[in-house]
Amino acid sequence: MAITTGDTAPDFTLVTLGENGPELFTLSEALKDSKVVLLFVPMAFTSVCTEEFCDVSQGLGEYKELGATVVGISGDSPFAQSAWAEKEGISLPLLSDYQHQVAEAYGIAYEQFLPEKNLIMGGVPKRSAFVIGQDGKVLYAEVNDHPKDLPDFAKVKAALA
Repeated sequence: MAITTGDTAPDFTLVTLGENGPELFTLSEALKDSKVVLLFVPMAFTSVCTEEFCDVSQGLGEYKELGATVVGISGDSPFAQSAWAEKEGISLPLLSDYQHQVAEAYGIAYEQFLPEKNLIMGGVPKRSAFVIGQDGKVLYAEVNDHPKDLPDFAKVKAALA
């Protein structure tokens, strides 16, 4: 079952690819500086995931004004994520949940992703948005079962305000 508003967000450490190579991102460390918006997507280089992260990248200033750090999370390797970000102009940090441990901890992993299209990969995260307060509590949670359904970003921003 997915975590919901009011729950304590599971802490985690994931890899991102920075300018000097792999870097670690730990949620509890990031929360010392700001609220955090976690945006989970099924996988890199897909049309809806690209649209979502490109749109969010263009509006990062608004999130910063609301006192938030925004990160994207997928089950792809940090190297695939970096290539995707470079190709598409995605500027938000991308975190690699390659072993799907964070998707499982948040209760948002598909048992089988799009089996009707023969994409039977288990553990892929459902498209989800979580706003985490600096106290580690979930201020907003949205989990979408259909991979084409985008989060309600007006509600995400309202939770930050």
